[in-house]
Amino acid sequence: MKSDAACFTKVFGLVDCNNFYVSCERLFKPSLEEKPVVVLSNNDGCIVARSNEAKDLGVRMGIPLFKIGDLVRRHKIVTLSSNYALYADLSERVMNVLSTMSPHQEVYSIDECFLDFSGFSDATNHGQDIREIIKQWLGLPVCVGIGPSKTLAKLSNFIAKKRQQYSGVFDIRTLSEQEQSALMQDILVDEIWGIGRKLSERLNNIGIRTVKDLRDADPEQMQERFSVVVKRTVLELRGMSCLSLEEITEPRKQIICSRSFGSYVHSVNDLEEAVASYASRAAEKLRRDGSHVAVVQVFIQTNTFSKSQPQYCRQGSYRLTSPTDDTIAITKAAMSVLHEIYKSGYAYQKAGVVLMDLAPAQSQQLQIFSPVEKISKSQRLMQVLDATNAAMGHKTLYLAAEGRNETWRIKSEHRTPAYTTCWDSLPIAKA
Repeated sequence: MKSDAACFTKVFGLVDCNNFYVSCERLFKPSLEEKPVVVLSNNDGCIVARSNEAKDLGVRMGIPLFKIGDLVRRHKIVTLSSNYALYADLSERVMNVLSTMSPHQEVYSIDECFLDFSGFSDATNHGQDIREIIKQWLGLPVCVGIGPSKTLAKLSNFIAKKRQQYSGVFDIRTLSEQEQSALMQDILVDEIWGIGRKLSERLNNIGIRTVKDLRDADPEQMQERFSVVVKRTVLELRGMSCLSLEEITEPRKQIICSRSFGSYVHSVNDLEEAVASYASRAAEKLRRDGSHVAVVQVFIQTNTFSKSQPQYCRQGSYRLTSPTDDTIAITKAAMSVLHEIYKSGYAYQKAGVVLMDLAPAQSQQLQIFSPVEKISKSQRLMQVLDATNAAMGHKTLYLAAEGRNETWRIKSEHRTPAYTTCWDSLPIAKA
């Protein structure tokens, strides 16, 4: 039986997938278990995810791969290109399962979400149930942090990951006040949710070095010296819930699709293919959000870090006659802008498409002379395009303007198959 206090006390759970990108890769390649593994950023440039074994070897997040070449070879660190299609699909599956484990859910990032644990008589046991279900159903390891505020739930999750005695689930409420103080004294202030490197340095300068130091600081002084956000953090560390679950995601104000090229691009034809590909991808995201775009922006640039090559960077925009989510219309607008800003004689390193002035599709007001039949035809065509690519794999159908030239595409020499989103990449079980 739940007590009356349990029914009315706010309790938050923070579920976080452990080393998510690496765990996704290990799911389909068990031979990677217990081996040092890193996942690389676009163009196989920098480290964006590390296994615990790689962390123990001193591999830092964000470090360029070429700087640790000797370490990689010496310890046989497995390097993999980022496989975002796989990660996004598995993330959606995790969040769908977690949505059934609580009456309220806030998806915070690709690998973590807050759940409402209020009313559970044994929150720790429920957290262990979540760990077991996600591991059994999806094969992914997670940790669960529990607390009376979102900040304390985040901190509890950090502790659940770092201290094995809690078996992946930690509820800070199970500790006495003295035990909580001792625990917080051992954790540096930069581990607190929302306290970044620069802010932690400013806090250190006034003697606030640990979580306990910030918890015990005067909230009003923290607001005067820093901001109301830091004041809220102090109160949350004291167990006062200042941040509620955000179950409805605010619609995006803009959509950006940009990439650095795998090699320098010198011709306008290659730039056209890249920009058309980015415009198509951005339009797909736009429809998924249920939005329409009114302004299409395109930018192109050379390598700003190169001292031996001439520099050029330009952007332009195109306002559509009527807001739309049609890939063809958006791509045509992007091509128009590209031809306007393109300048020959440069080695381009990056391009991008930005969709701006977005609004919900259902709120769009048509112009008086808008051809209804044309709009209806466009909607049906986009539905077929999306449905086909969802069922048969990304880019089964695509615009001819996107081309098939691979010279400008990002480097991904170590990418694993898209096991769950492409028929040709389905794993094969052998007897």
